[in-house]
Amino acid sequence: MEYLNLSSYHTTSKWVSTVASIWIQCTSGSLYTFSIYSETLKSTQHYDQSTLDLVSVFKDIGANVGVLAGLLYDVVSRTTKHGPCFVHLLGSVFCFLGYFLMWATVAGVIPPVPVPVMCLFMFLTAHSQTYFNTSNVVTGVHNFPFFSGTIVGIMKGFLGLSGAILIQVYLTILNNKPTAYLLMLALLPPINTLLLMWFVRIDNNREGDEGTYLNIFSLMALVIAAYLMVVIILNNIISLPLLVRIFVLIVLMMLLASLLCIAFKALERSSSGTSETFLDESSQQIVEPSFHETEKMDARQDSDTYPMLDTNNHRRLQPGENQNLFQAAQAFNFWILFVCMSCGMGSGLATVNNIGQIGASLGYTRRETGSLVSLWSIWNFLGRFGAGYVSDYFLHTRGWARPLFMVATLTIMSIGHVMIASGLPGALYVGSILVGICYGSQWSLMPTITSEIFGVEHMGSIFNTISVASPVGSYIFSVRVVGYIYDKEASGGNTCTGAHCFMFSFLIMASATLLASLAALGLFFRTKNFYSQVVLRRIQNFL
Repeated sequence: MEYLNLSSYHTTSKWVSTVASIWIQCTSGSLYTFSIYSETLKSTQHYDQSTLDLVSVFKDIGANVGVLAGLLYDVVSRTTKHGPCFVHLLGSVFCFLGYFLMWATVAGVIPPVPVPVMCLFMFLTAHSQTYFNTSNVVTGVHNFPFFSGTIVGIMKGFLGLSGAILIQVYLTILNNKPTAYLLMLALLPPINTLLLMWFVRIDNNREGDEGTYLNIFSLMALVIAAYLMVVIILNNIISLPLLVRIFVLIVLMMLLASLLCIAFKALERSSSGTSETFLDESSQQIVEPSFHETEKMDARQDSDTYPMLDTNNHRRLQPGENQNLFQAAQAFNFWILFVCMSCGMGSGLATVNNIGQIGASLGYTRRETGSLVSLWSIWNFLGRFGAGYVSDYFLHTRGWARPLFMVATLTIMSIGHVMIASGLPGALYVGSILVGICYGSQWSLMPTITSEIFGVEHMGSIFNTISVASPVGSYIFSVRVVGYIYDKEASGGNTCTGAHCFMFSFLIMASATLLASLAALGLFFRTKNFYSQVVLRRIQNFL
């Protein structure tokens, strides 16, 4: 009986849940490979650049309008232990339907569809990502509340890395067959999710050495990213034969499988640690409050210390208290985050959606633009992972408020846009590195800041609502700025060649991200005392 109980604990522990979530994330970022099949979609459906950008905007809308996924997770996670599984299941259904119907259209299985219908297909494929991402990220924050930046960085990092992983699968199995790649995307992510979603669960047990093993996960993530970067660079220099590509893919799978060994090691340590806790500190365990109870106690203490009244003499909710979506949307901090994400994420998406066309206009080969897409996933990963880990480190050790890192990354992103606008030799590589890293950083910083300012209880619905800013910005920059100016520079045709094609567009986006960094600076000053007096105190009380 004891053995059965231990086995059940292993399969439902936070460590097994973390590995399962990472593996699901590894196939969830197919949207970052849009450039692989965008030219095929454009040619088979006879689209001009503005129409293709419009379809890509619905990709961005579907990927970021995750309010329903967030609300659903908030409800089912409190009513059943299989809540995350249900959210993953819906994501799998949307992923299959969207990509399968898109493949059938491009392959000629069904007649060509009107542009609005293709936009619907793209929306379905993209919307599935919100279900995968919400379930994995929010479950991770519940499981590791005092390392929220690190766990969000890991989850968001592997999501960003998934583009490069999927491209390696594509190059090995379906090299230069973008139509077949669409069919692969209809099958691989849903099957992977259906196999792993049963292990993704909320585990509220707290362990003293969580940070140690999360650091090991972080180290392995960096190893995998470095490995993929080397492979991408080699593939850009020389054409790797099939056997070498197969070997590369096998090694990649082994690196991902090694994450399970880390989980088992953490389980062995936590099993012995749990036994000691119940035996030696049983009295302390009985009276020790849970994280969520302590969070509420801290919030009440903060409210008593800094009382604030609205016009009707009702106490206004303080930062850090658990707020629902309606309450959060009434806060000025909510809208500052929304504006920052509109400029940061929107301009980043406009860059990656058009990176193939930018490369073509500047004379890059198809292989080079393919490498840029793959390398974008690496930079995206580094930004997502690095921003979460580094902001956690400086918050724990120096007490630096997390919005300060949002200021820095948005400023650097503006510099990256200027580099791309210059059109100088090699500037696209440098600019895409800066923009990719800083774009990924926003996806790690925003959910973490949301959980800290508005509480973790309704985190899913709140951060997914703020994420709506991404497609809003993407529509403005991709269609109204980049697409419009490109078609105007093309002088009546569908193709434009030269640095002038995208120069003015990227200067506009550079100005927008610079203004966003000033807004983030305002958020930093508004929350500086909150981080030093509330968030840091909670961390110090439990670590």
